Order: sequence, then C-alpha cells, then structure tokens
Amino acid sequence: MKYARLTKEQFDELHAEFASFLATQAIDKAEWDALKVNKPEVAEQELDVFSDLIWEGVLSRAEYLEHFSRNHIFLFQCFETHVQSIVLKSLVEETDFLTTEGLQWLSDNMFTENIEMKVGKKVFTEDRNASIFELIQQGAFLSDGQLFSQINSIIES
Repeated sequence: MKYARLTKEQFDELHAEFASFLATQAIDKAEWDALKVNKPEVAEQELDVFSDLIWEGVLSRAEYLEHFSRNHIFLFQCFETHVQSIVLKSLVEETDFLTTEGLQWLSDNMFTENIEMKVGKKVFTEDRNASIFELIQQGAFLSDGQLFSQINSIIES
C-alpha cells in the first residue's frame, strides 16, 4: 500500500465508486460478501488498492494545503516539481491560531513585529504525490488556496 487505507466514513461516502471499482474487477455484491468471509486477506487487498487509487487522484489534483498549529500557520502551493511555502509564526506566546480569536489577532497583526513570516521553496526529491501525502500525515489539509493567495499577493506587491 502506497498511502493509507481510507476510513470507514470515507468508504461509506465513496460507496458507489467502490462498487464500480469492484465491478471493473468482475466482483459483484455476492462475490464481495463471500470474499470478506472466505478470503479476508483478498478483501483487504481490494480495500487497499481502492484506497491508493482514491489517494492518487486526490493528491494529483492537490494544489493548496494549510496546516495550523497554536503559534504557526503553514501555507503551501504545490506545483509539478516543487512546493512554495509561506510560514507565519506568532512571536506572542499566548496567541492560538487554532481559535477564532487567534485568527482575528493574526488579521490585526499580520504585518507587525508580532508576526514572523518566511517564504520558501522546496523541490520534490521523491514522488510529488508522496511528498504531499507526507504533509497531510503531518496535519496539513487540502484548501482552496485563498489564504495563500491573499498573503502571497501582499508579499509580492
């Protein structure tokens, strides 16, 4: 398995897609039910292959990621060969970007000495999708890129 198995909730959401996936392998509902009972290891493999296919599609389309922690916000824009990053760090210890108040504080203090901002670029040294998946495993999530774009346009002007 290249990535991670989807959760039960994710499989529930993708029920129709999973049924289509099984159909492409000539596995109908009755055969799937039999596989789960008689050959659970084969059923597990099918779940893993489907999970990897879904992850591969999602990661291939991934363009923006965000990761929030108490004192840091990591914003990423993913390209084919590299990732651009903007890292915001609060220099005020009691700031908490995980709260609405913390985000409001950020908005009020964005371009003050209370915020340290670093911009970077990292070339993918391994598979692009594997690199993006690693960021997700560390807590990043896919985003629409609005925050990255807003901050980046201010930095560039």
